[in-house]
Formats: sequence, structure tokens, C-alpha cells
Amino acid sequence: MRRLVPALLALAVSLPLAALPVAAQTKPVLAATPPMGWNSWNWFAGKVTQDDVKAAADLIVSSGMRDAGYVYVNIDDTWEGKRDASGVLHTNEKFPDMKGLADYVHSKGLKLGIYSGPGDLTCAKFEASLGHEQQDADLYASWGIDYLKYDLCGFRKKMDADAPGDKLKQNQMMRDAYAKMHAALVKTGRPIVYSLCQYGWDSVWQWGAEVGGNLWRTTDDVKENFPSIALIANSNIGLGKYAGPGHWNDPDMLEVGNGKLTLDENRTHMGMWAMLAAPLLAGNNLTKLTPEVTGVLTNREVIAIDQDTLGREAERVYQEGPVQIWSRPLADGGVAYAIINFGEDQTFLRGIGLHLKEAGVKPGMKARDVWGAKDLGSIKDDYKVTLKRHEMLLVRFSK
Repeated sequence: MRRLVPALLALAVSLPLAALPVAAQTKPVLAATPPMGWNSWNWFAGKVTQDDVKAAADLIVSSGMRDAGYVYVNIDDTWEGKRDASGVLHTNEKFPDMKGLADYVHSKGLKLGIYSGPGDLTCAKFEASLGHEQQDADLYASWGIDYLKYDLCGFRKKMDADAPGDKLKQNQMMRDAYAKMHAALVKTGRPIVYSLCQYGWDSVWQWGAEVGGNLWRTTDDVKENFPSIALIANSNIGLGKYAGPGHWNDPDMLEVGNGKLTLDENRTHMGMWAMLAAPLLAGNNLTKLTPEVTGVLTNREVIAIDQDTLGREAERVYQEGPVQIWSRPLADGGVAYAIINFGEDQTFLRGIGLHLKEAGVKPGMKARDVWGAKDLGSIKDDYKVTLKRHEMLLVRFSK
């Protein structure tokens, strides 16, 4: 019976829930809703240290982010040291005690994530996992790691060297590399969320679940400006059918609170990621959280849309000029509805119609303005909306 456990775990993290045998469906699904947490890269990049991660854990708790659902504290690249003669990977001087760090994070009611890749080196030229997949997976499990971001960067050189110009062979090499680490993680017996970071190459949404991914990046890196956020949101159109409980499209980390994003832009960014059922991994400087940024990140009604147990991703149902309308069905039979002004004109757009039928809103449903935190009652298409540049009206319709 013990030999069957890894196989059952593999099924649970790699197949859509509906595809699992009835008996398996009663078991907890890893990443049943999109993972929420914080990642070190956007703010610290290669300068992150063990003390930075401890401080981030403290701030996630004190700011209320943990209680809002942000539980993963993820270390990105540059924690790695060298391998010893036995091939065991050691941390570098910035992370002198990874097991102690995991224990500290866990003591806060949080989980710890880590980073590697299928190549010989990571993006930042540190040791990666090629040829050491099981060793590394066992090491992560012994430390108490809960999440692995596995970045393709260094493996691309091997793909180009071993299969120059052969896209089909390269694609198979990539799938095999990701599947190999997934098998290693399953063999440890520890539930570790598996994040495929390979920037949407070769339509990863079509095969990410097959190789064990709980989430996979759909695009290149998001930047701390609104055009990048808008581009990435629109790049996810049509991908919803590939996502659901246990496996999610990942449009990259949140830039909420970074750069020169306005309140409207932070809200639209957060709201769009919630509509997309996206992982919510904050990437901001937690030591400089303002009430405004905290309010965006911890808005319980927005998070409830993101974490809706139905797991259906929003689709764009209407567009006219810079105005777009997105709709997402919810587990309670309601609808999450977003209307956004993606335009650059500073003048207000007035008298925008709602197109509720196209959005799947049934007559008599009650509307609540989520960002405005106010009930709107039973509204119809003649309810006119005025939107500023980059503003979103996010509405939850309930029966």
C-alpha cells in the first residue's frame, strides 16, 4: 500500500479534479485555490537574505496579510551555495540555516517557498537541479519547504545544444525536465506546491497539469507599470479552460505598491488578477506598506473572488475602444463582473453601458460594488458607469 501513495499524490496534483476517481476526490487537492503569498524577487532581487525573509514573515502577520490568506513566503533566486562531493547542495552565506528559517516561518502560521530550475545554473547563475532532482527534492523536504518555483532559464542552453532548431524535441525535453522534478517532489511524500516558471513558452497551459504543475507562468515577467499589467491581463484571454482547482494560469507576481502605480491602477491590477483566478503573490516592499496598499492587497471581497472554489477563470465578454468587460461565474451561482477603462486619455469615460446579459448576469440579481464597498441593488443595463483612466468597476452579482 505504501508504494501507492506517491502515485496517488501524483494524480492529485496533476489531474483536473473532475478527472480523478471518486475516492481520490475526497482527498485534499494541493493548491485547490490559487496560492497566495509573497515573493522576494520584485523587491530584493539578488540581495535577499535570511533576515529579510524573517522580517517579511513578521510583516505579513502584523499587516493582516496572513489573515487575509497570504501564507507562502517565497525565496527566489540567489540563496544557493555549492554542492559537496556527494552532490548535496548547500546554502550560501546569506542563508546560514534554511531549516531554522523554515521553522521560524512555520511558527508564524506561514509556509516557506524556494527556487531552482531544471538546468545546471539558475537565471542568476547559481546552482540549479540538473542531474540532482531527487537529491534536491529530498533536501527541500528535509528543510520543511512547502513551495518550489522551478525556472527554465538555465535549461534553455541545454535544449539549444541538444536539439538545435528542433522545436518538437525541445518541447519534449522541457516537459520531461519538469515531469522529472514533479516525480521527485511526490517521492518525498511532502506536499510541495509546484510552480512552473517558463514564461508561457510552447503553450504551457496545454500540458502544465500533465507534468505535475500546480501553476504555470503564461507570459513574460510583469513590470511595475500599467501597460505591462494590461498587456499580461489581455494575454490570458481564452486560457480559462485550462485552469481550475489544483492547476492555475499564473500571470506573474503582483506589482501592487511598486513603481508609480496609482490607487486606481493598483486596484485594477489586483482586481484583474482576482478575475483571472490568478495566484496572488505580492512582490512589494513590506517595510513600506501604506494603508492604501494594504487595503488593496487585503480587500476580503476581492480575495474571495480570486479564491472562489469553483475555480473558473474570467473571460472578456465585451470590448469597445478602451473599455472592456470581463465576467467570472462563481460557486454560489453569482457572477463577478469587471468593467475597465484601459485607455490613456485623462478625460472621464461617461455613460458606459453594462452589457449584463453578455456577462451572464440574470435578472433580479443583487449587485455590490466591491471596491466601493456598497450595495447597488438590482441594476440593469441602463445603469450608467463613469470611469477614470485605468479605473475598474468591480461588481459581485448574487442571487
